Amino acid sequence: MSEPTRPIPVVERDGSSELDQSASAASYEPHPTLESEPKASRFWSGRRVPAALVALVILAAAGLLLYDVAAVRAGRESMQWRQTLADELSTRTLDDTAVLIGAGVAAALGLWLIVLAATPGLRALLPMRRTHSEVRAVLHRDAAAMVLRDRAMEVSGVQSVRVRMKRSKVDVRALSHFRELDDVRTDLDATLGDGIKQLGLGKAPGLSVRVARPGKKG
Repeated sequence: MSEPTRPIPVVERDGSSELDQSASAASYEPHPTLESEPKASRFWSGRRVPAALVALVILAAAGLLLYDVAAVRAGRESMQWRQTLADELSTRTLDDTAVLIGAGVAAALGLWLIVLAATPGLRALLPMRRTHSEVRAVLHRDAAAMVLRDRAMEVSGVQSVRVRMKRSKVDVRALSHFRELDDVRTDLDATLGDGIKQLGLGKAPGLSVRVARPGKKG
């Protein structure tokens, strides 16, 4: 089986007189959800890398501080960084530039961690309908875009097409070398609308289709 051809980039020109195109924001009825059908929800990322980095930083800081405290209790002098830090904290005021920068960095880091903890992540995975409560499935956005692109290439008059699959919208840009653009767009609306239904997504995305003529060579 031969590999699918890669989509040709859409050539856009400035000025309406140089770009013959037909656009639409199509809508369609999503697959009906049964009352007994569990609601599809997004998968949550484990966020192992941020959690591991924060844990390592806290572990290193706590271990270093514990070692220095134990050394002081044993009769040795504290480390230079603790003495410098104590001197700086005792002499610098709250409106000092270094204090404000440090507070800003700490606040940004804390906000970033809160956002990671409150959001599911894994934006490239689209949850599918759940026909069984014990089974959860997802579809990668690139795979969904490839399926819709193959469906669009079957429409008569379509020379090339580019499909961008977002979480809430499917953005389609097609080039047509014959047939009326409005007819091609209408067929794309119907074909892609049916294709999106067959993807079995838990939440049906919107559909935006734009059809244009290929750019002039030379």
